[in-house]
Amino acid sequence: MNLSFYKYQGTGNDFILVDNREGAYSGLTEAVIKNMCDRRFGIGADGFMLLNEKEGYDFEMVYFNADGREGSMCGNGGRCIVQFAHDRGIKKSTYHFIATDGPHDATIEDGEIALKMKDVDGIREYKTDAILNTGSPHYVQLEPDVMQLDVFKEGRKIRYSRDFSDEGINVNFVQVKEPDTLIVRTYERGVENETYSCGTGVTAAALVFHHNENGFNAVNIETLGGKLTVRYRREPDGSFNSIWLKGPAVQVFEGSISTETL
Repeated sequence: MNLSFYKYQGTGNDFILVDNREGAYSGLTEAVIKNMCDRRFGIGADGFMLLNEKEGYDFEMVYFNADGREGSMCGNGGRCIVQFAHDRGIKKSTYHFIATDGPHDATIEDGEIALKMKDVDGIREYKTDAILNTGSPHYVQLEPDVMQLDVFKEGRKIRYSRDFSDEGINVNFVQVKEPDTLIVRTYERGVENETYSCGTGVTAAALVFHHNENGFNAVNIETLGGKLTVRYRREPDGSFNSIWLKGPAVQVFEGSISTETL
């Protein structure tokens, strides 16, 4: 079978996207998706997504990690699939779609995608670090000089530690550059390596390192792949809502590939 695909990236977090509104690609196997994401023997990507029809929504986002397994929510992937939907003819002022963690809204503002993330009930302390779920589970650790850190080594150590090895966890290392500016590097489960950016990861970091105890926060995030912003409200009980992740989402190229070669 020949598969038509589109390659997108959001601050260096890259994805293979497929228009599956007619259901032609619903039967893709874990092995085929994994091989498509392979950077030497396939197209190469951090993840793979299907754009599906879904009654009551503009579309459904189905996300797979680079290992070929269906994954949890991906923030940069969500931003990229909104741009993809727009490019494929789904024109909306506000998008309303469904993903594995529930409904999401999104808008295209000044050439960037703003994606509404799920509400977060709170942050759990773990030793001197933090754990929270922003659509995917995240571990957040403060680092004084994050650019000098071996993220693969240190992230893998936490991800495969006794408490997290079974289900896995994404590991974020965060340097506070200014009260409202963070540098974030992330080791992602499913990719099992550092990615250039992680949308749910930078969201987690922004919530942990809020600069206003209550009310509106706006946090600038620097990643290896570019800059993102996270806006949200922090409530007196420690919960978070009205969480918006904003940044670029760009088509890189399109093509076709025979699944028989994968």
